[in-house]
Amino acid sequence: MAAAPVAAGSGAGRGRRSAATVAAWGGWGGRPRPGNILLQLRQGQLTGRGLVRAVQFTETFLTERDKQSKWSGIPQLLLKLHTTSHLHSDFVECQNILKEISPLLSMEAMAFVTEERKLTQETTYPNTYIFDLFGGVDLLVEILMRPTISIRGQKLKISDEMSKDCLSILYNTCVCTEGVTKRLAEKNDFVIFLFTLMTSKKTFLQTATLIEDILGVKKEMIRLDEVPNLSSLVSNFDQQQLANFCRILAVTISEMDTGNDDKHTLLAKNAQQKKSLSLGPSAAEINQAALLSIPGFVERLCKLATRKVSESTGTASFLQELEEWYTWLDNALVLDALMRVANEESEHNQGASEENGLPHTSARTQLPQSMKIMHEIMYKLEVLYVLCVLLMGRQRNQVHRMIAEFKLIPGLNNLFDKLIWRKHSASALVLHGHNQNCDCSPDITLKIQFLRLLQSFSDHHENKYLLLNNQELNELSAISLKANIPEVEAVLNTDRSLVCDGKRGLLTRLLQVMKKEPAESSFRFWQARAVESFLRGTTSYADQMFLLKRGLLEHILYCIVDSECKSRDVLQSYFDLLGELMKFNVDAFKRFNKYINTDAKFQVFLKQINSSLVDSNMLVRCVTLSLDRFENQVDMKVAEVLSECRLLAYISQVPTQMSFLFRLINIIHVQTLTQENVSCLNTSLVILMLARRKDRLPLYLRLLQRMEHSKKYPGFLLNNFHNLLRFWQQHYLHKDKDSTCLENSSCISFSYWKETVSILLNPDRQSPSALVSYIEEPYMDIDRDFTEE
Repeated sequence: MAAAPVAAGSGAGRGRRSAATVAAWGGWGGRPRPGNILLQLRQGQLTGRGLVRAVQFTETFLTERDKQSKWSGIPQLLLKLHTTSHLHSDFVECQNILKEISPLLSMEAMAFVTEERKLTQETTYPNTYIFDLFGGVDLLVEILMRPTISIRGQKLKISDEMSKDCLSILYNTCVCTEGVTKRLAEKNDFVIFLFTLMTSKKTFLQTATLIEDILGVKKEMIRLDEVPNLSSLVSNFDQQQLANFCRILAVTISEMDTGNDDKHTLLAKNAQQKKSLSLGPSAAEINQAALLSIPGFVERLCKLATRKVSESTGTASFLQELEEWYTWLDNALVLDALMRVANEESEHNQGASEENGLPHTSARTQLPQSMKIMHEIMYKLEVLYVLCVLLMGRQRNQVHRMIAEFKLIPGLNNLFDKLIWRKHSASALVLHGHNQNCDCSPDITLKIQFLRLLQSFSDHHENKYLLLNNQELNELSAISLKANIPEVEAVLNTDRSLVCDGKRGLLTRLLQVMKKEPAESSFRFWQARAVESFLRGTTSYADQMFLLKRGLLEHILYCIVDSECKSRDVLQSYFDLLGELMKFNVDAFKRFNKYINTDAKFQVFLKQINSSLVDSNMLVRCVTLSLDRFENQVDMKVAEVLSECRLLAYISQVPTQMSFLFRLINIIHVQTLTQENVSCLNTSLVILMLARRKDRLPLYLRLLQRMEHSKKYPGFLLNNFHNLLRFWQQHYLHKDKDSTCLENSSCISFSYWKETVSILLNPDRQSPSALVSYIEEPYMDIDRDFTEE
């Protein structure tokens, strides 16, 4: 938002005068120096006292001052607007005045969203500033809300055309003048009232855009259940309106981010959860429930998300939408980008036509198809975001059931090649000031939103098998049959009428584009996360083999070893995926050993693992668990892998395990634990639980003590570990989902997790498995209070 500009003619230095200096000229009946009126109005705007509106001046005075300060006649127009907008007015003259004011402000707003602001960075927007300073914003709010006033039992009415003019002027003022949007956001009754203006198609777009801007700066989230007749309002939206409405919903159903990194620590989250339990559901949760109670809401979102471009609203209506609301930032930028692309396409086609001796098509006739595609992309990414948030909310199972029933997944599968992952030229559509690799590009944003939706849909839910088609489901059954293991119950229970159709399911399509993705692509992280979510939960041999047969393991190893990936986020997602893919799977370890077939390759792999254990610890955990299982199996195939696999041989060495254990405990502390690095604590516990099974827990603790002493810091590691385990008890013993995840992913009963932690925290210094037995008295520091202050 631009800074509040200094009004024309006010002088650069006068904006810093004190209130005493401003008041010194003794009221507006005298001869004030240039700039004093504006400062007095600004002071009144901040305090609510003194000069606040044009109506406090005479028209003669305003006209005389306008000659000096060049206010474009705006204060006089506001004076007339106030006079003609009284309760008994027919508003005809009022609308004429709005028509005069509107172009004065719209030109400035247009300049704000185009290249002009780049060329003149010091540009100010005097018309919108003067309009606001002389009370224009408050006056328009009053005019818009006239229908809420009843006279003799009848409510006042104003025309849609007049409402549209008021909304346009308010939006333009918000765009150009700092602080206006925040002031409007503080008027909660006005914000709620704005929703009622969306019942009219003529005012819908202007209203929706203004609401979106206001909610973006509002400190407290609005509650949708306070909107009058919300269900009726939303149910009466056409599909285009509903898609635009999703832009508003994105703000109202997402938990507000405090912007403080400390709030992302588990300590702070636990404290916030305790507080939330006493306060009841959050505004975001209430809003999600309100939307889900609207009949047909999720079904309509699914239809919007899966409709083809040819089924969308005609180009003519979109052109009209742009023409009516050209200051709508996204569309203005998209239109500008589309024009450039259309011109490039036209030049290309003109050259080809000349070679073939054929008449060429103009950019004007080519533009609509590009517009329709971008139009649909802009809508779909908003709709997918709303569906994704609902999938992660309290009503997750209800949303899952509806999304499956309304065939969202097969619909997205049919759009995958032509829209979601469509091929496009190097001149792909991007927003103003961005490049095609920027996450702000609509094409890229849609892809990321699509991948996030797949991740949320698959994560620990049986509906994940809807990502396959019938042939692929049969393949899973055949894998189980060949391995002589029971078929996965969720596969048997999958409703075949709801799965993907066509030659490939959505998961297979995702694997294909994943393997073709350039090394530096920002999509790699999201692709790996989406595929990993399919494997999460109780380990399924059939699921793993389905992906192994499609070359996923080799692709991951190529990215980690041969391309020597440098991105920490991508590496972490690939290590996590590799761990889920290999866990307990002898065939996967055979494939690993076949690919990592030299010491040089293995050293590169180890270097990547050791470069950041926060990123790689999930793989270390999975390999450690697999090693423990393999060592307890009597099978020639397993024995062969144990004897040949470099990775298993490396992890089996006690010094290796101790090195991992020491570093895992050392890189985390209670105050810095987050959802991302708490896995380090759980991996260290897995190593010690497996040691306990073999009656080697005292040995491992004694070795940790020796390592402490070798670093010349006795007690520093074990004290830290003791505090971490105390927090572990507080955190996991009250969170059913987290404990279930630990049990399913490790195949170790949660009771064994709890017992091991209790044994380690035993206060008896005579116990050979208690941490305190290995901390010398002078260095004991185990009772530190780590609760959130």
